[in-house]
Amino acid sequence: MTKQDTLREVREAITAANRALDSLENAGRELKGARNWGLLDLFGGGTVTTLLKHGRMDKARRQIEDAKYYLQVLKKELRDIDVPMNFNIEVGGFLSFADLFFDGAVADWMVQSRINDAQRQVELAHGKVLEILGNLQRWEDDLLASPDP
Repeated sequence: MTKQDTLREVREAITAANRALDSLENAGRELKGARNWGLLDLFGGGTVTTLLKHGRMDKARRQIEDAKYYLQVLKKELRDIDVPMNFNIEVGGFLSFADLFFDGAVADWMVQSRINDAQRQVELAHGKVLEILGNLQRWEDDLLASPDP
């Protein structure tokens, strides 16, 4: 692989990492909102609070799906330059249904626990992508600073 080919691949990986970071940051904001509504729901918020919480959870789920897509793109780009990467972000669907259907303290607590788990996974993925992005940017700088053969 030529220097220019490597530089192109590194830049493609940087773009994918930035897109994944954007989605993860958006998911984190939505999960924080869902967590806040969930806390209110735990203390007797009622149906409207539950619906608002689930609206934020749905938005977070869409952002997580976007992040998963961009993480797959990033994995492909990193494989192109021989850098391995593994991620697993999951958000369950059954508890959303259970929370709306049963709308009780146990269901609310279970959903709140899942929101917290998802938020931790998003934060871990965000940190990992930031680390990878930093390495890629240093690699790009090194490639740009090195003389062409």
